[in-house]
Amino acid sequence: MNGGVAAGVIAGALVLALVSLIVAFRNRAMGMVLLIGFAVLEVAVLVQAGLAVAAAVAGEGPSDQVTLYGYLVGTAIIPPAGVVLALAERSRWGSAILAVAGFAIAVMTGRLLQIWQGVV
Repeated sequence: MNGGVAAGVIAGALVLALVSLIVAFRNRAMGMVLLIGFAVLEVAVLVQAGLAVAAAVAGEGPSDQVTLYGYLVGTAIIPPAGVVLALAERSRWGSAILAVAGFAIAVMTGRLLQIWQGVV
């Protein structure tokens, strides 16, 4: 798994979580900036997943492939699910949902790196 891509995903997810939290504290609903940000985050997560799957097929990575693929699928589902829920809840709580989604992506990507390196 590419550490640079994972670091970019973690940094981007944390920035989006912080911006979403600020928007929620300001009592605002999600705007286009957050929507575009989470779309870019989703693309980065999909690139990361593609690189990890390609490396795993080539024989690299952990012996526990099921956990790896579970985390890859989970990280790919969270951004669109968060955006859908935020669009359904057009209040400050929609922005709070995105803050949680961004933080979850950062934590899950960190855990993906641990799984890839064989840390239990």
